[in-house]
Amino acid sequence: MMAASLLHWDKRSTAARLKAELTRTDNSSGLRQLQELLDAVLNPEKTADTEALDWCKCLIAGGEGFEEFCKTVRSYDNATLCGLVWTANFVAYRCRTCGISPCMSLCAECFNNGEHTGHDFNMFRSQAGGACDCGDSNVMRDSGFCQRHRLQTGENVPSIPRDLLLMSEMVLPRFILSTIQYLRDGYIESDTSAERDLQKVLQQLEPQISFLEELTKMGGAMRTVLTKILTNQQTYKELSMGQEENLFSKKNYEKYLAALKNSGLVSVEEKRHVSHRDFVYSALDVIFVVLTIFHHLSQEDQDGGQSVGQRKRVKLSSSTKDPFIIESLKHKCFLEELLFWTIKFEFPQKMVTFLLNMLPDQDYKITFTKTFVQHYAFIMKTLMKSHESDTMSNRIVHISVQLFSNEELARHMTEECHLLDIMVMVLHYMMESCLVKSELQDEENNRHVVVNCSEALLKNNTYWPLVSDFINILSHQSVAKKFLEDHSLLMLWMSFVSFFQGMNLNKRELNEHVEFESQTYYAAFAAELEACAQPMWGLLTHCKVKETQEYTKTVVRYCLEALQIWFDAIGFIDEPAQHQVTFHLPLHRYYAMFLSRAVKCQSLDLDSLLPDQEMLMKIMVHPLQIQACLSEIHSNMWVRNGLQIKGQAMTYVQSHFCNSMIDPDIYLLQVCASRLDPDYFISSVFERFKVVDLLTMASQHQNAVLDSEQERPMLEGALTFLVILTSLRIHLGMTDDEILRAEMVSQLCMNDRTHSALLDLIPENPNPKSGIVPGSCSFEDVLSAVADFKAPVFEPGGSMQQGMYTPKAEVWEKEFDPIMVVLRTVYRRDVQSAMDRYSAFLKQFGIQTGNPWPPYKERTPLHPCYKGLIQLLHCKTLHIVIFTLLYKIWMDHQNMSEHVLCMVLYLIELGLDNQEPCIEEHCHDSWFPGTNLLSNLHHVINFVRVRVPETAPEVKREAPPSTSTEASSYGQNLREAQVFSLVAERRRKFQEIINRSNTEAAQVVRPKSSSTRWVSPGTPPQLVTEILEIRESMLSLLVKLHQKMSLKQNSLSTSWLEDMDTSRHTHGDGITAIERILTKAATRSCQIKRSIQDICGKVCPPVPPKKNSPTDKKTMDKEERRQRARERQQKLLAEFASRQKSFMETAMDVESPETEAAMDLGPSEVMESEVLYDCVICGQSGPSTEDRPTGLVVLLQATSVLGHRCKSKQAKNLPTSDEEHIYPADTCGVAHDLRLTLMQQFFKDSSCLQSVSIGWDGGVYVQTCGHTLHIDCHKSYMESLRNDQVLQGFSVDKGEFTCPLCRQFANSVLPCRPGRGSEASGWHAPTNKTTSVLVKEVDDLQEKLGLFPVRFPTESNLSKEMELVIKDIKNTTQKKYMDYGKNPGSPDNDFLFMYSVARTNLELELVHRGGNLCSGGASAAAKRSCLNQLFHVLAMHMRLYSIDSAYNPWTKLTRVAINKEAECNRQLLLEEQPEVPMLFRDVPSLLIIFVLTMPQPLRKEHFTCVVKMLFNLQFIQALAILSTKFSPEERQAWVTSGALKKQAVCWLLISVWSPQSIEISLQQFCLPFLRLSCLLQHHLYGDNLTGCLEEEEFSSLAVCLGLLPSTPPPSSAVHSASCLQWPVNAFDLVSQWSDEVTGLTRSPEQSLTLLVQDPQWTPPRLLQLPDNYNIIFQYYHRKACTVCKKVPKDPALCLVCGTFVCLKGVCCKQQGTCECVLHSQHCGAATGIFLLINASVIIIIRGHRFCLWGSVYLDAHGEEDRDLRRGKPLFLCEERYRVLEQQWVSHTFDHINKRWGPHYNGL
Repeated sequence: MMAASLLHWDKRSTAARLKAELTRTDNSSGLRQLQELLDAVLNPEKTADTEALDWCKCLIAGGEGFEEFCKTVRSYDNATLCGLVWTANFVAYRCRTCGISPCMSLCAECFNNGEHTGHDFNMFRSQAGGACDCGDSNVMRDSGFCQRHRLQTGENVPSIPRDLLLMSEMVLPRFILSTIQYLRDGYIESDTSAERDLQKVLQQLEPQISFLEELTKMGGAMRTVLTKILTNQQTYKELSMGQEENLFSKKNYEKYLAALKNSGLVSVEEKRHVSHRDFVYSALDVIFVVLTIFHHLSQEDQDGGQSVGQRKRVKLSSSTKDPFIIESLKHKCFLEELLFWTIKFEFPQKMVTFLLNMLPDQDYKITFTKTFVQHYAFIMKTLMKSHESDTMSNRIVHISVQLFSNEELARHMTEECHLLDIMVMVLHYMMESCLVKSELQDEENNRHVVVNCSEALLKNNTYWPLVSDFINILSHQSVAKKFLEDHSLLMLWMSFVSFFQGMNLNKRELNEHVEFESQTYYAAFAAELEACAQPMWGLLTHCKVKETQEYTKTVVRYCLEALQIWFDAIGFIDEPAQHQVTFHLPLHRYYAMFLSRAVKCQSLDLDSLLPDQEMLMKIMVHPLQIQACLSEIHSNMWVRNGLQIKGQAMTYVQSHFCNSMIDPDIYLLQVCASRLDPDYFISSVFERFKVVDLLTMASQHQNAVLDSEQERPMLEGALTFLVILTSLRIHLGMTDDEILRAEMVSQLCMNDRTHSALLDLIPENPNPKSGIVPGSCSFEDVLSAVADFKAPVFEPGGSMQQGMYTPKAEVWEKEFDPIMVVLRTVYRRDVQSAMDRYSAFLKQFGIQTGNPWPPYKERTPLHPCYKGLIQLLHCKTLHIVIFTLLYKIWMDHQNMSEHVLCMVLYLIELGLDNQEPCIEEHCHDSWFPGTNLLSNLHHVINFVRVRVPETAPEVKREAPPSTSTEASSYGQNLREAQVFSLVAERRRKFQEIINRSNTEAAQVVRPKSSSTRWVSPGTPPQLVTEILEIRESMLSLLVKLHQKMSLKQNSLSTSWLEDMDTSRHTHGDGITAIERILTKAATRSCQIKRSIQDICGKVCPPVPPKKNSPTDKKTMDKEERRQRARERQQKLLAEFASRQKSFMETAMDVESPETEAAMDLGPSEVMESEVLYDCVICGQSGPSTEDRPTGLVVLLQATSVLGHRCKSKQAKNLPTSDEEHIYPADTCGVAHDLRLTLMQQFFKDSSCLQSVSIGWDGGVYVQTCGHTLHIDCHKSYMESLRNDQVLQGFSVDKGEFTCPLCRQFANSVLPCRPGRGSEASGWHAPTNKTTSVLVKEVDDLQEKLGLFPVRFPTESNLSKEMELVIKDIKNTTQKKYMDYGKNPGSPDNDFLFMYSVARTNLELELVHRGGNLCSGGASAAAKRSCLNQLFHVLAMHMRLYSIDSAYNPWTKLTRVAINKEAECNRQLLLEEQPEVPMLFRDVPSLLIIFVLTMPQPLRKEHFTCVVKMLFNLQFIQALAILSTKFSPEERQAWVTSGALKKQAVCWLLISVWSPQSIEISLQQFCLPFLRLSCLLQHHLYGDNLTGCLEEEEFSSLAVCLGLLPSTPPPSSAVHSASCLQWPVNAFDLVSQWSDEVTGLTRSPEQSLTLLVQDPQWTPPRLLQLPDNYNIIFQYYHRKACTVCKKVPKDPALCLVCGTFVCLKGVCCKQQGTCECVLHSQHCGAATGIFLLINASVIIIIRGHRFCLWGSVYLDAHGEEDRDLRRGKPLFLCEERYRVLEQQWVSHTFDHINKRWGPHYNGL
């Protein structure tokens, strides 16, 4: 009852009362009351609600507010660790300089407050979540701690008052219990519907768990309390079962027990029976749990008769109970049960975060780690069953990485909780769940089992968290040593590795293409790399010194044992099965890598670690099979297996895999080759590569296994492999620094590389702890030694280059190693690329101009252990092969190639460089007397016996010899003739080795040859034995080949050896290679020198067998044909190049005066006849006529670039803090808007609309590529585009197309005005008329305006097209940018819009010219200008409107009104608003109105007259504005001095410091008008613009416009006043203009505002960005959107105005349009430039399309970091930013950027 009444009380006062009760000495009543209250509040039968939570908060706070309580507790925080926990996608930092563990990470705050300048750090987006390690000296160095966590704790933190956390200690156990009870109650064993229920339970519990999380954030004091509660076994014992009488609690507890039982964690009644190993009793509990849990995982039957050889699973017999086990698995505290439920509910994020937030508490950390380890097996079982294994994996690793990165803790767990045993066992059992029988070798009797790569476990990388933890703990030396010392564990590990040995077996398809291409190979390679190779590298890290020799020996021993077991299991004897290959031999690779490490770092004797010869022969077979299959795959022999087999071959050598796969394989083969009989080894290689039949002296042979087109690539493959085998030194003596250098050189030689690509391509030890470079020399040092940096540059097409590294010249000269390149190329084309670059280098430096051969490179000396490898180069078998191949090449036998010769010569040269003592062998059938290459070179072979098909040309047709002498010589030859069979040789050697090694092995019946010959249905011709007369030695063949290649009879004279210049031998072609070899041989042996001289003396061209002559002829013809084809091709190319050049000259912006005339389509062209246009579609040339008009290809686009101009020259800075802001009020667009609005308040609307220009925002810019086409051709072109469905990037329905000639983007055609040049001749005639006459003429033209007939009959095609273009222009911009009048859609509005289009285009051209006309000439932009045509179209349209002569501004400009009063009275009577005074009007606008409304063509004298009159007005405006800037005193001073007595109007007087400064100000004010007039004159009349200095611009333009005489005085003497020419009395006219202003009835301030208009604007600029990208990123990536107040997923910034927007944000969508698109319409009239904060890239929105532009931020190596994947510091690239700005200002985004796509308003 008490509790019930308490519930209704006020929470805070109750809490305060209870706290007071409990602080007394006798607190029993308080305790009782509290328990009762908690029973009522936390009743587990009620659903979880916020009421209970509120009670708990109040009780814990003890009566004060919860927020204040939190603050108080925080003030006692004594934690030294940051421990901030984050979830996926959080941005964190990793500093490799400060990290001890590779998994170390820091939150942004700790990173920015720490000292990491110059460190190797990167920012990263967390994938699985993590926690900040700042303050944890186990994981990072103290120097990297931030200032907050650097202070040692406890010193200045006051001790905590006892009663502060008293209530927490009382209330929280009950709160945690209630949470656990909800979890128990809500859990249902999973099926599909249950998953949803689990989610529901978690949702209901969210507030409770969030509350726990909140408590952890209160700091160390509260965490200590929580730790006590979570780990206290007594509390748990008392509370977890619930009170006896409470039925609910009992049921609840039973549910928990049931869940435990289902998990296989309790009530295990069986006695263990482990067949693998005997565990020590202390480990029994934990390991038994592992076995028990995984007991249920196996799908097969458990009886002994399961699939043969499958590892016997653990047998469990149910006999006795072991209470010790059950006891050990019962949860003893809240923490244990909480973790259990966390696992059961599959790691809900909130629970994970709560558990991790507690980690800064050391006691908690240890207990929690123990608990985690105890549940480890259970976690993995749950993971395997989970449907969301990806998410769960991330959450598991999120926890484990925090626990196992700490070496101390990992060691502790290994010792106390048998962590290593558990992990290996769990891995073992995990893989056992997906084993299948291996089909390698002997399919029927194979007893080996391998993992099935198509199982979800492997395909989805479900094993990843476990392997990742294992690698993590092996990175700790103390743990790794434990592992290496525990032999039983090593054995278990080897049996685990053997599950992967031979997985994913490929069988060659011989008949049909495989139906289904399995992609399991990804899973297989990933599994070997992650589960086998990475732990291997982890262990190797700890076997670097002599002291660890024993470990290496142990591993090697177990590897050999495992290999022997494997060979027995697969039934391997001596021959590999045909048509099978597996790329996965992890046991071989473990053995190889530990061998290499033993010799390289631990000075162990290689022989002591090697098995007997027979075992070596077995070990060699499978790696060799892989090398042969690589060649087969590249020779298209596996083509029927689909593309995936190529994928496997490429992955095997790819940079992330090569040093765990191909490198150990080749090293192992090198070891075998160094210890086995060389003849046996060489013959095995050729047999594996299937080219034995090809190695015959005969010109024809039969190959039983290869098609003839496969023979050459297979032979090349075999020879290349031998070269790699004998010359590669990666594991045979090179230091780590040398290896790094060689790797880097080979990658750079293939292509120039970016820094990040290079880092990625250099194979690193996959063990993350070893860092990138194992050697002493750093990556950067090596890079700077071998490569030059090419800064990021721009290509003319606009594509942006990254910073690249390119090999230095001396690297090409001395270090380029084609063998290394071949080994490291994933794509064969890269080898060619390296050779092309090499020959380009040789040409550039004039070293060699022909077609160079791969250079021969001297090798690092061999480590003494591997000297045996040299035997390969000095064995008869190889010498016979070399001799045979040299002979075949000389005789032009088929399937020989330059590559074969190149490799043969390489082998000879390697042999000469690596000498061996000669072993003499006198044997009657031996080809050569000994094994030494040097002595064998000059050994002459006379006769060879060959087996040839009967049809071969060698078969003699004549009768046997008749005379006895002939017969005897024939018999002699027969005896002498050499016979050789590689296969027989290999068998003989094999038998020898076997007999030598053991006798009983010889008893095994061995098949004669497993490669049984396949006989095709069409029986081949019979083979017969023939004897060939050869009489050649290797030397003579070399000399003859030299002669053959140099196409000279006696290419080597007898004395050439003396004249040799050895220095030029390094680089060159085959001829050089042969010369180099002969020279080397001659210097090493006098005998050879003599032989060479003899041979050179008597050499003659080869006489092949007679029958061969037709083939010779063929080759000759072939050569000739090739030569002719080459010449034809050259000719065609030259022709094409010249065409291309002429096109470039006519079509592109080639900055040269010759092309200007062709481009500028104004009347400046030849005046005599009609202007002719070329149609780029039909190719016809002709004038533009009214019936068949021609048009210019144009792009119309809306633009607000002019509106974004400002007064200040400095670009605005992008705000990067809350204090900074950007105000748009000072921009040109805003200023003009305000001015028009103010005018419209006081003046007549129609008059206002003629006094200003619009188009600053949302104007229309017209540009052309300069090509013309017939408008009817264009229509049919558009029709064809419409029917073509493959279009990308533009919308034909919107009229978009690309110019048919230059492919520039366009969307309209501007008709060209028909006309003769002769009409224009009058335009230029110089005039002698006086100003007044001209004024009168202009007046008459204006008068005629109303009556002026429209020039073309309205129905002509031309006028229709003109109307259509006007429509296009109007449709280009939005409605709001055209309607500025009070009544939208009125003619006045239209009139304003039309002349503003002309103004916008003129102003933009000025901007493109740099804001002035000092440079003169036509700029690049001017060449694309189509102002002349545009003016005619606009003039046509504007003549539809007439200006009422009463309001014609011309009269006010040139006449003094007679009766002003009458005018004023008329206005008053009509009550209409007055017109805009002349002094308020915009002068350039008036100029454009006059030009466009007067009859065309306008004579130049009239144009000049208009300009003169308008200049007068502009000048007076300038004076008026100047006069407003000064005080009355200054004004008075000027009046009295009589400087300007005529200006009597009181406030139009001037007061400036000096006449000079006045003059400068006046000129500056009038310049914009003069520039615009001059530009207009240039386009209308083709006048040239002359360049001048900036200070002379005014006088130069004034002369150009006829305001000054053509020989102006020096610029210092030019007065702007001297340009004035008044048609009437100046004083009267000026007074009249002034009266218009003074007569206004309104406040002087507004008059002043309208009067003061400053036409000077600086060029448009994008915002100034900070140099370091991190400043932008840190401020904006967490910033909330101003519209939806949420942090956007993809924040973006407008670089024009700085607005922060949500990219693709549905939250800010308006009428189906996302925010970026909306903003681009508002800010840039549909052009937007946005920086994507989270990706560092810029996107451009143009109308309905968008494109990724690239990034203006690059790292220290000149590279972009799109999506911030690498997270390196980024810096602003000024050059790129300027290019972006220039493309924006010049409106060329559409032309330069090629990859556009529609955005469908979704950005």
